[in-house]
Amino acid sequence: MKTFLFVLAATIFEASGDATVRIALHHPSVSARVGFFLIGVILLGLYGTSLNLAPVEFATVTGVYVATLFVVFQITNLVFFHVVPATSVYLGGAFIVTGGLIVFFGK
Repeated sequence: MKTFLFVLAATIFEASGDATVRIALHHPSVSARVGFFLIGVILLGLYGTSLNLAPVEFATVTGVYVATLFVVFQITNLVFFHVVPATSVYLGGAFIVTGGLIVFFGK
C-alpha cells in the first residue's frame, strides 16, 4: 500500500504538472504564463522526487506506475480540459491497467 501511495502521488504530480505547462503554453498573459510554468516545474520536480522515493526497486514499480499514470492522465484531462475519453481509450486502458497489475504482482 505504501508503494502505491508513492506512485499515486507521483502520477498526480506528473499529470497536473504536464497540464499546468500546457495551460502556460497557451495562456495569453505573459505574467500568468511565467507563473504557470513555474508551478509546472515545481509539480514535475515533485513527481520525480516522489517516484524515486518509493520504497521499492524502480523496475518493480514501473508496471503499477504506468497503469496509474494512464488513469490519472484521463482524470486530469477531464478535469483540466473537459475531454471525455473515447470508448477506444477505455478499452486500451483496460489492457494497460491489466498489464500493469501483471507486472507489479507477477513473480
